[in-house]
Amino acid sequence: MAASAATSAFFPVPSPDYPAKPTKHGNDSVNLGSMKSKSASGALQVKENAQAPPKINGSSVGLAKIPETAKADDNAPSPPPRTFINQLPDWSMLLAAITTVFLAAEKQWMMLDWKPRRSDMLIDPFDLGRIVQDGLVFRQNFSIRSYEIGADRTASIETLMNHLQETALNHVKTVGLLGEGFGSTPEMTKRNLIWVVTKMQVLVNRYPTWGDVVQVDTWVCGSGKNGMRRDWLVRDINTGETLIRASSVWVMMNKLTRKLSKIPEEARGEIEPYFMNSPPVVDEDSRKLPKLDDSCADHVLAGLTPKWSDLDVNQHVNNVKYVGWILESAPQQLLETHELCAITLEYKRECGKDSVLQSLTKIAGEEGNDEAEKTHGMECEHSLRIDTGPEILRARTGWRPKEKNGDGAMGEFSAENA
Repeated sequence: MAASAATSAFFPVPSPDYPAKPTKHGNDSVNLGSMKSKSASGALQVKENAQAPPKINGSSVGLAKIPETAKADDNAPSPPPRTFINQLPDWSMLLAAITTVFLAAEKQWMMLDWKPRRSDMLIDPFDLGRIVQDGLVFRQNFSIRSYEIGADRTASIETLMNHLQETALNHVKTVGLLGEGFGSTPEMTKRNLIWVVTKMQVLVNRYPTWGDVVQVDTWVCGSGKNGMRRDWLVRDINTGETLIRASSVWVMMNKLTRKLSKIPEEARGEIEPYFMNSPPVVDEDSRKLPKLDDSCADHVLAGLTPKWSDLDVNQHVNNVKYVGWILESAPQQLLETHELCAITLEYKRECGKDSVLQSLTKIAGEEGNDEAEKTHGMECEHSLRIDTGPEILRARTGWRPKEKNGDGAMGEFSAENA
């Protein structure tokens, strides 16, 4: 009986479907098929018989260990037979590990292959700039954002001039001369002095487009006893092409009296170590800017009022805002067929938040009339003034025809149809 139980553990055999034969013990008949062990001695005897090593053909055969659940419940299913197949390792886990390693290696390879082709994306868009060229030049990179481009899909002139202003302030901050004012040095702050721009010239060779990264270099030079010149050079960081050249003249103003001031010796001592001896990057336009009025202007736009957002920390309108205002009165057809390539600005006085302004534009002449117009194409003269009052700004702009593209040919423009 024990031998047959051990054999069935390794070689499953079908259970007999016939009833157990009754046996006789003395005068009583006992049905072994339906008998259950109730006594403790009977249970112990069965356990001892189960643990005894059975023999087949005179050789001992080991039995599989009976699970605890099987001991507790005789009706529990028998464990599956142990064979060579179900003792092998789980190949699905090994395959998953190999797949994970392969995918990680493939991703790393794709990243290495992608970087050289998109080197422009490696530029830090949050670069705050650094000092170069023996500590005299400040350099900063800018990525052209989607909200900084206009209808021509290029950066606007206001965007580019904001970049110029940002680098100027960061230059002062980086060298440790930034006081409490807008670009003021500590000695200027003590004396309530601020910088104001009096003249600025910008030449645009090409406008950057969305996604381009531009590199802006700026430096300062002395300009007489009471002024300072600041220049900028803007390049395409990938090609090195010069996009913009700009030059400006700045003087000091007392922010309490709103009057111009000489540069104190203490303040000059702070900034002179950073002066670079170099010629202006833009040849000065020495032509006089005429004063415009209603009688000679071709276009007049009235009712311009500064908003709170137009003011800077010195509580006057930011100088870049003036550029947008003078272009408001330029004829629409000029803006559609030509692009601004040169601008000269002469700032006469500051503008506050309560001012009401007029923008005046005069078409100066046809293309090719003189040497200046051959260089800049169409030219316009502008004036920005307080309503029927003093002038705030005079300007001259140069315009060149836009390049034809797939959207259709650009039309011609002249002063007659302005």
